Parts: sequence; C-alpha cells; structure tokens
Amino acid sequence: MRPLFGKVGIFGVGLLGGSVALGLKERFLAEEVHAYDQDPEALEKALFLGVADRVHPTLGPWVGELQLGILAAPVGALVELGKALAPLANPESLWTDVGSVKGRVVAALEATLPHFLGGHPMAGSERAGVENAHAGLLQNAIWVLTPTERTSPKAQEGIRRLVEALGGYPLEISPELHDQLVARISHLPYLLAVALNRLVARSPHRDLLMFLAAGGFRDLTRVASGSPRMSRDMVVENKEALKEAIEELRAVLLELEDLLEEPEALLQAAEAAKRTRDSLPIVRRSLLPEMHDLVVQVPDRPGEIARIATALGEAGVNIKDIEVLTIREEAGAIRLGFASREERERAREVLAQAGYRLP
Repeated sequence: MRPLFGKVGIFGVGLLGGSVALGLKERFLAEEVHAYDQDPEALEKALFLGVADRVHPTLGPWVGELQLGILAAPVGALVELGKALAPLANPESLWTDVGSVKGRVVAALEATLPHFLGGHPMAGSERAGVENAHAGLLQNAIWVLTPTERTSPKAQEGIRRLVEALGGYPLEISPELHDQLVARISHLPYLLAVALNRLVARSPHRDLLMFLAAGGFRDLTRVASGSPRMSRDMVVENKEALKEAIEELRAVLLELEDLLEEPEALLQAAEAAKRTRDSLPIVRRSLLPEMHDLVVQVPDRPGEIARIATALGEAGVNIKDIEVLTIREEAGAIRLGFASREERERAREVLAQAGYRLP
C-alpha cells in the first residue's frame, strides 16, 4: 500500500513542524520527509531524532519535487517564506501552514502558493523546539482549516485527508473568525499570564509572592514559559482582534470590581463561571468522540498514575484520555476519560477498592 503522499516538505523544524513530521513518519503517510530550517542545529537535531529523512539549509530545486509542503515557521515569517517558495513549487503540489494567525497569512499565501489551504492545529506546549516534538501532540487535536472562495477543491480534499490521517479533527471556519476566536482563547490568556508575572516581578514583596505562589498561580501563568519571541510574534500578528478582546476583558474586570460590593451577585457570577469551566469537556465532546469522565484524587507521590493505570488495565478497563487537573504538596487530582458509561462505572469500582477517593 502506497503512502498518502510522496515527498513532503516541513518548512520550520520546531515543536509543531517536528510533530507533524513525526506523525507523517510514524503513520507511514509520506514516502520521504524533507525538512528546511535556517538554524543548522535544528536540522542536525531533526536528522538525529529521526524527524526527517533529508534536511536542507537552503531552498532549491528539491522544493519542486514535493507533493505536499507544510509551513511551520514562526507566524511572522510565513508570508516571506511562502513568497520565497512560490517560484520553486510544483504547480500541482499541496500547501498548508500551522500558524496561529490566519487572516494576513491566508490572504498572502493563497495568492502565492499553488493549492494552499490555511491550517492551525490547536495543540502545543510551553516547551519549544524539535527535541520536544512528538506525534501524539496532534492526536485528537482540533485542526482548524480556513478555506476561502479562492481555495481549490484539490487543496480542501488533500489537506483534510492529511489532518484526518494524522489523527486530528478538521474544523472549517473563515480566517477572520479564526483570528477573533483565537484572540480570546489563546492570545489573550498569554497576555494575561505575562501581566500577572509582571505584577509579581514589580512588587516590593516579589520574593515573598514567589514563595507563596501556589499551584493555581503556576497553572494560570504556565503559558508565559513558552518561547517569548514566538509568542510575541503570535500576538502582534493578531493585534487587531486581540485589542478588541482586551477591551472586552477590561469591561468584564470593571464589572467584577463593582460586584465586590455585592457578594450575592458576585457569587452568581462565580457560579456561572464554574458552569462554563466545567462544561469545557462537553464542548470538546461535541466535536470529538464522546467521553465519560471520572475525577480521581491522588496523593502527590511518585508512581500514582502508573498504579491507577495498572489497576484499571488488570481489570480490563481501557483509559481513553487522561488529564492532570491539580497537584499540590499533599494531593492532587486527575481526570480519566472512558469510551462508555459502563467502563467509567467499572473504573469507579476498581479505584474505590484500591483505596482512591472519588469526589
């Protein structure tokens, strides 16, 4: 059986580009994976880690041999990269990108590259670099595709097949709507994380605040640990939509400030926020296969997740999804997802008998 694609090029060998490349190789979706990057060290790592079959420090005739090209460079460099690739690209080749901003990028690249369809896998990590890439990063990820009137049927069909073959779930929306939504769920939280850390850093009680900061603060500000340069480029590229989101947030914060004088109204706002946060898995289930969740309280000591997995495995219960919710000094919690209600209830019995607390 032949792979889905012949030669595939990954342009930008970082976390996402490397993860896509590994997904292509592990699922045998490409005959040969080529990687391009301006950083020789990144190419050396990609070759050593088996991320790519061949690496290229410069663009050249090899680009014309590609059946598929995936642009995974920092979002601020995508347009210029696409313009450099266009004269070398095979007219029948497919092209996409993985950038987190779509409006300007799609407008420029669909007029430049053949059969281009913008894309954005909703997956990532605060750990950057190809050394942290893994194919599982894309498994079950929502992968936004942003077709326009200019998108060719060949591009829509081919890139959609790519996403599904990599284990993602394609979701088609316009580039403009993508940028508005991502500004609120991704770019604004990043700026909030930066703001909270600046608040701590500028305080005369900085050292004490750092000492007192608990898991909640660390969880809320985790995204600030990512690459500052890449994150800067991301939010600047989406600055118009982000400015609108900031204005909305400013209004909400002023509203909450007023509610400090109205405890009952503040309680209602907090309860509504809890319902929204607790409903996030339901939003996910509307797009992904249905999951049945079980939250387990666990002691904060080595090997607890392995013990839980072993106990369930020995009982013939298959875990479909797992998420660490909180970890404190004494205890924490994890969320386990199961394919059926029956498996979840069986897991509840097994873990209760093993001595775990189930809220």
